[in-house]
Amino acid sequence: MTYDYHAILEDMAATTREAGALTLKHFKRFRDLEIGVKGPGDFVSDADRESETLIRDRLLSRYPWGLTGEEFAPAERDDQTHRWLVDPIDGTTNFLNGQHYTITIALRRGNETMCGLVYDPVADEMFTAVKGHGAFLNGERLHVSRSTDIAMMCVGTGLPTPNLSLHPGAYARLDAIRAPIGAVRIVGSAANSCAWVACGRLTGYFEETGFVDTAAGILLVEEAGGVVTDWWGRGPDVFERTGCLIVANPATHAYLLEHLRGTPPKNPA
Repeated sequence: MTYDYHAILEDMAATTREAGALTLKHFKRFRDLEIGVKGPGDFVSDADRESETLIRDRLLSRYPWGLTGEEFAPAERDDQTHRWLVDPIDGTTNFLNGQHYTITIALRRGNETMCGLVYDPVADEMFTAVKGHGAFLNGERLHVSRSTDIAMMCVGTGLPTPNLSLHPGAYARLDAIRAPIGAVRIVGSAANSCAWVACGRLTGYFEETGFVDTAAGILLVEEAGGVVTDWWGRGPDVFERTGCLIVANPATHAYLLEHLRGTPPKNPA
């Protein structure tokens, strides 16, 4: 069967805008939110659950495919040709502190992401991509930064919590990349970090993070002319499983690859 992924993406965007409006109501009173703790540095709020419930209800009622989200057990369907990946609020800690966050949805067909979006409700920025058709921000075509000057590189990352396998060596990695480049920034949302690489606000980004968070963002970067590998130059068969991700313009990717592959811990299997 042939699918119109542009039409599906429009439906995804409309659904995400609804979820964005819902989460903004919570966001505006962030100091009063009821918060449950999932783990160190990992929070969940009513807004997370309500956002995912809205998205699940919309997508599962309109399409015959299963869904994997962040807040609830996966929804399974008989038609397994496609699968939704949903993060109802990526950057929950940002959200809970009144900082920008994103909502991200990707549609997978087998091992390929066919379309995806990253939406920042606070800025009203909708990043979208359909595989093979480019990446866009609010309808404007995107391209990764063309800069090759090391001194002008602006690299995004995060500081991992101790439950992540690559927590050891986090500061050594920062030391390894920091000295000659222009800046390091922590955006606080893996999805938004990828989107910022796609539009040139960051020249690159690296982190150990979940694939649900980054599937749409990876497609954005690839469609904007960027390079995506793990920290040792390997492809999606590895980084989708391990979460060790580099997304960057070609020059920054080469720089990060050279400097990260020699930092602790050793290359994970």
